[in-house]
Amino acid sequence: MPLSTALTWLQSLHHRCRPWISLTVALGSISGACIIIQAALLAHIIHAACIDATTREALHPFFFMLIVVLGARALLTWGREICGQKASTLIRKTVRRELLEHVQALGPMYIRDKQTAPLTSTMVERVEAMHGYFAHYLPQKPLALIVPFMIGLTALAVSWVVGLIFLITAPLVPLFMIMIGRGAEKLNQKNFQLLSRMSAHFLDTLQGLTTLKLFQRSEKETERLATSSEQYRQGTMRVLRVAFLSSAILEFLTCVALAMTAVFLGLSYLHYFDFGLYSRTLTLQTGLFLLLLAPELFLPLRELGTHYHARAEALGAAAEISSILHQPLSLNGQEKSNSLVVNDGISLDLHHVTHSFVHGQRPALNDLSLEIKAGEWLAIVGASGAGKTTLMHLLLRFLPLQQGAIKVNGRPLTSLSTADWHRHLAWVPQQPTLFHGTVADNIALGDPHLSMERIVAAARAARLDDVAQDLASGLAIAVGEQGKLLSGGQARRVALARAFARNSSLVILDEPTASLDIENERLITASLQQLARGRTMIMLTHRLETARAADRIAVMANGSVVEMGSHQDLLAANGTYAGIFPSGNEAEP
Repeated sequence: MPLSTALTWLQSLHHRCRPWISLTVALGSISGACIIIQAALLAHIIHAACIDATTREALHPFFFMLIVVLGARALLTWGREICGQKASTLIRKTVRRELLEHVQALGPMYIRDKQTAPLTSTMVERVEAMHGYFAHYLPQKPLALIVPFMIGLTALAVSWVVGLIFLITAPLVPLFMIMIGRGAEKLNQKNFQLLSRMSAHFLDTLQGLTTLKLFQRSEKETERLATSSEQYRQGTMRVLRVAFLSSAILEFLTCVALAMTAVFLGLSYLHYFDFGLYSRTLTLQTGLFLLLLAPELFLPLRELGTHYHARAEALGAAAEISSILHQPLSLNGQEKSNSLVVNDGISLDLHHVTHSFVHGQRPALNDLSLEIKAGEWLAIVGASGAGKTTLMHLLLRFLPLQQGAIKVNGRPLTSLSTADWHRHLAWVPQQPTLFHGTVADNIALGDPHLSMERIVAAARAARLDDVAQDLASGLAIAVGEQGKLLSGGQARRVALARAFARNSSLVILDEPTASLDIENERLITASLQQLARGRTMIMLTHRLETARAADRIAVMANGSVVEMGSHQDLLAANGTYAGIFPSGNEAEP
């Protein structure tokens, strides 16, 4: 995404934290006034003690005021930091929530096509990269104008020469800062891309470590990882070189301004110069006051220069974040807030549904029409590429409806909100995802307030008795990371138990018995027969034994339904269905 678009999106977030930013600027401005008072008190105390020989007792009130001013500056700095942190935290929470909500709205199909590591990096690391921009850079921008302006006016009121020195040298700081910062923005964005690629590469390597070991490619992969890490290190060093160059230039300009001020004051003390003080005599107090103000004038500008790299980092992160947030929602503008009322089950009517991918170059469904009655168990079979998965994704609303119509109990599916539609269905995927926790936690995923009695009943209906002899205690067993402590068949039955616990009117299953042994297939088929009672059930399968248990079987080929009927009728017809299952066991790949 272009940096201009990313900058526009970043600036659109400013209003959300404006109260905290305004408070930070107000505290910083008061702190700037305290700097002037502090310089005046220090100059007066030193002049009074060294030149006027004032007693310590007479200086006590000035020391007390100096302590008060120093304490006030410390409190104001603390308050600025707290307000900046509040602004940054508010923005990061908001952006991360919007990212998660938008990715959720984009649906599983979008996530499936994205690499996990870059997407995770965007949601975690790149959102965190915005911290410095909102906590420090954004409040420092107005302070870099307000505080130097206050100090410059004060210096100008004392000496017009010193005021001119400040006026000439101060604008050079932001000028060089912008020139260097533009290069830093591009370097930061390139470095973020290197980090994303390295993260994706590292995650792929970890997930395929066993395969790499077996094929004796681990050493080669280690070299590739080392190369990626070296590229990232070099990118980081390039960014740091720019940062150090910027700091060196800022320090140089500050030293030049201080030197010019010191030279003018020194020559004035030696009576080489006799101008610039509005015909007043240059005293030690006046000279110290101006010298003490000089570094404080450039301090806000130097801080802005330091935090300018936070802007470059945030801009690089914003390019990735906004690219996700600007992804158009497939169902946006189609779905309504209407809710579905289910009394006698759910029936589905599909009329002339057509869907394709890659801008119409890869057709998946072709003028498909299908009627599914309420309470019916329909098995959908077909060779790979027939369009079964695309049909399932349309019914789950993971994909937008391109052409045709899908009606639910006579109402268009697009007239229902996605959230309400999902409340009426249960989905059992081919590779169920189990989350960290116990078996009971995973069964109750759709309803955290589910009673233990219902969880046990769902587990028993899904034939999970082999988890433990005592089912109630067995449900407390941890499933491990991604369910690795359970077998494949047990994981499928946990997913079935979820469907039983959810008690939805519509159940959609994707290959519930694929790649299972005969015993697990028998257990799951028995559970499916129980699950189908009183529900509409749509099942995608290649397995003959599972398909023949359904009320009807729809045979798909080339994106359309070519045959419909019971198992025996379709075999007797000796058509596509009989050809798909030549061995009587499962479909050809």
